[in-house]
Amino acid sequence: MTLDLATKVALLTGASTFTLAPHDGIGLHEIRLSDGPTGVRGLKFSGGRVVALFPNATLLASAWDTTAAYEVGRILAEEALAQRVHVVLGPTINLHRSPLGGRLFEAYSEDPLLTGKLAAAYVRGMQDQGVAACLKHLVANESETERNTVDSVVDEATLREVYLLPFEIAVEEADAWTMMAAYNDVNGVAATEQRHVNNEIVKGEWGYRGLIMSDWFATRTTAASANGGLDLVMPGPGGPWGRALVEAVERGEVDESVIDDHLERLLRLAGRVGALGTPRDYPADLPAPDSAVRKEQLTRLAATGMTVLRNEDDTLPLTRGARIAVIGRHAVQTIAMGGGSAQVNPPYQASVAEGMTALLDEVTVTDGVEVRTRPVPARGGFLTDPVSGRPGIRVRLFDADGAELESRYCAQSSTMVGMDDDFDGVVHTAELTGRVTVAGPVELGVLGAGAWSVSAGRQTMDYRLDLTGNGFAEPVLTPPLRVDPVTAAEGDLLTARVELLTDGTFANTGLFGLIGHVAPRSTVDVLDDAVRAAATADVAVVVVGLTEEQETESVDKSTLALPGAQDALVEAVAGAARRTVVVVNAATPVLMPWLSRVDAVLWAGLPGQEGGHAVAAALLGDIEPAGRLVTTFPAADEKSPAWSVTPVDGKLAYAEGPFLGYRGHYAGRAPEPAFWFGHGLGYGAWEYSDVRLIDGEPPSVTATVTNTGTRTSREVVQVYLRPDDPEQPVRLAGWTAVTVAPGESARVTVATDARMWRVWNTTTGDWERASGGQLLIARGLGDIRATL
Repeated sequence: MTLDLATKVALLTGASTFTLAPHDGIGLHEIRLSDGPTGVRGLKFSGGRVVALFPNATLLASAWDTTAAYEVGRILAEEALAQRVHVVLGPTINLHRSPLGGRLFEAYSEDPLLTGKLAAAYVRGMQDQGVAACLKHLVANESETERNTVDSVVDEATLREVYLLPFEIAVEEADAWTMMAAYNDVNGVAATEQRHVNNEIVKGEWGYRGLIMSDWFATRTTAASANGGLDLVMPGPGGPWGRALVEAVERGEVDESVIDDHLERLLRLAGRVGALGTPRDYPADLPAPDSAVRKEQLTRLAATGMTVLRNEDDTLPLTRGARIAVIGRHAVQTIAMGGGSAQVNPPYQASVAEGMTALLDEVTVTDGVEVRTRPVPARGGFLTDPVSGRPGIRVRLFDADGAELESRYCAQSSTMVGMDDDFDGVVHTAELTGRVTVAGPVELGVLGAGAWSVSAGRQTMDYRLDLTGNGFAEPVLTPPLRVDPVTAAEGDLLTARVELLTDGTFANTGLFGLIGHVAPRSTVDVLDDAVRAAATADVAVVVVGLTEEQETESVDKSTLALPGAQDALVEAVAGAARRTVVVVNAATPVLMPWLSRVDAVLWAGLPGQEGGHAVAAALLGDIEPAGRLVTTFPAADEKSPAWSVTPVDGKLAYAEGPFLGYRGHYAGRAPEPAFWFGHGLGYGAWEYSDVRLIDGEPPSVTATVTNTGTRTSREVVQVYLRPDDPEQPVRLAGWTAVTVAPGESARVTVATDARMWRVWNTTTGDWERASGGQLLIARGLGDIRATL
């Protein structure tokens, strides 16, 4: 069947927020897409199906294990198939340029080779099950400040050698079926209009046959984006294409062959995922998110990537039978995922306190200092739905005439309105209700932009919560909120009615919720409790970290310091405890001014739904935390090669060139870091011997590694290339992991990657071999064992 121009164009914009339109005439079925960095959320932005919550990308990457990355892709494909989702929007393979990047928790690493190799394995695992992966965000999208307008200024050599390399590897080694064009500009041209990147490099030089879609609401133009290599505009059904693109073709601004190429790529995707012709079959016996299978997988994947940063006198693993004091807000409210589009609706989120008490008898748990400045929707049964009595709230939605559109139960005490509603009609007003389950001084409030009328106990308040202009998606990702002190009686009803905003891209849309928590205690009282608990224990385990305020889509950090008085908490505990172990519940670097005064530090990332169980298994040595850092930890704020994420006159200059992260530290362009890229102690001790070079193109390295410790352990042998040219940075060239029993040795071979031996010649516009240099064999750049 031949399609007319208007029909072709209509298929190139989403049919809804997360679906593409079917067409019976050509056998095209609906294609369903889902966000997916840490779980396949499905077609709803919030309050959707219960799904498995995975460890975050930096934690998974810290295993330095392509086999594990393949397994993650396969499991995510199963989660997608259970929902009949065809395309999972991940992996995120932007790099950790500045440690301030708010969205780094979604991305693997600061290193392009490590990122690309892990991404390729993930893609293979997913696409081997017939589910498409989506490489994002193409390209130079490493921070969130002014993310929709920022112009990332990157020289051509750095762009190709560093920021495009993970995409190139994942295309070359895994043939990723889709990519996503970013919000930002690159060298003055929008990513969605990047003829140079999208057409000349990706589709031209790399021969990419897949589809490039826009990030959601990222497409600004009609002809420029269509000619610039963008194949699909998301979401729909609105957007800048449609009739405007038809008219652009009719005026000769876009050749119809361009439309045909976009459609061919869309239909190729449909064929690959079983949405063209005979519909695919879906397995009926996939593991549930809370099944024993998922628990084992997610616990193991999380614990394996955890990284031992410090371990004086073999404090870790902990000894069963010891008296353990578990202390900290992150111990009782462990952060399992970052904020924004990576969030999912998991069956549960196991805390460190739960994990430790499940495995040990002599454990005390003590809450810690406040870690947030911004309250979150009520959790833990503080509010209950007045209809069902279940923990959560009731939300009723009404149109402009006052007719009820839907009544929904929201377990998370919040809901998304307007993006993924299942009813016809536009929401004008929402009513949120929750019954308070505690008595005494509390703080109650609301979340969401609009005009509110709030009733709590005997108090009624009317006010308006306006947007600040902090990002175009503020109503969805960081909506305004307000809380007020109230003396509550058990059973009081918190009722809030809001008239939604009607202007802007997200008119009649946004995240809304009810906030409720017990009034906070003074920091002095909290520290006193922590000191008493630590003094009576054999080991104090202090859990500190970041929250979704710092690690989130749409907002960058301003410091690497732990929020609140967490440093004071660690200092107080370390001064009272016999031994102190700090668990860092964060996906990205934090400052540790107390480092020399504690006995051990375990970096735990954002460990997913099984996080508390994984931390406990790692601390006790049931699963070795064999991770190696994927990001360099600076010793202080501003002490990294790239720091500022704030554009100047709309431009963010990647002035460090290829010297980001460890590359810049090693070259002396930033001070010695607190912890080098690749660092991780595990539970073994290692000797390297008989290190030899194997000639070839590219060369390889062999070495004997001996585990001189007392426990079976996994070692990651890393090889770095240090070019002779000082304008070329040191770079990871390859790695191999091996598991060795105590007292045993293993002979390992590390093949270096040919792509790390090339540089881009800006004069000739082509690749050439890097100048000679040395190979560094290391346990991380802070522990080099041999030089060849």
